[in-house]
Amino acid sequence: MLFTLFFLFSLFFVKSVLANPACAVCTIAVGASLEIARKLGVDDSVVGVWAGAFLVLLGYWTIKWFDKKNWHFKGRDFIILVTSVAMIGFMYMGKLKYHAEVIGIFYLDPFLFSTIAGAVVLVLSSDFYQWMKQKNGGHAHFPFEKVAVPVLSLLLLSTYFYYFPLCEKAIEPLYNF
Repeated sequence: MLFTLFFLFSLFFVKSVLANPACAVCTIAVGASLEIARKLGVDDSVVGVWAGAFLVLLGYWTIKWFDKKNWHFKGRDFIILVTSVAMIGFMYMGKLKYHAEVIGIFYLDPFLFSTIAGAVVLVLSSDFYQWMKQKNGGHAHFPFEKVAVPVLSLLLLSTYFYYFPLCEKAIEPLYNF
């Protein structure tokens, strides 16, 4: 009840803003929801997709902070993004056990694989939005398209990993001989 009243009260302070898939509120919401999803029993490969996107967003904010400080050097953006995605080890240190499995042609942990996939999908979908916007004369096709394209792309990847798991769980035998 208190949450509902707080939500209704906060509606009075809503202002129009530009859509930004890397807004601070979105970044914090994704980060908080990752642990909630794990507690609810969502598969780690699905959580990994959103964790990868979250880490890319953190890299994006780090790049913006470097720009504000006027710190520029060769390969800066690439180094920051790779380092931010590599931080996945610190996010779940002690909570996940690394167990590499064969995933297509890779031999990786399913959570690590889905984290990398989520990061790549977020970057590519953001680039895809910029390409679509350029083809449309510099304008979005619909309001909040900049947010919708990456979120829908991540949702599609999450759905795929949910219905087609990265690895099959071992089936316990019915009888022990």
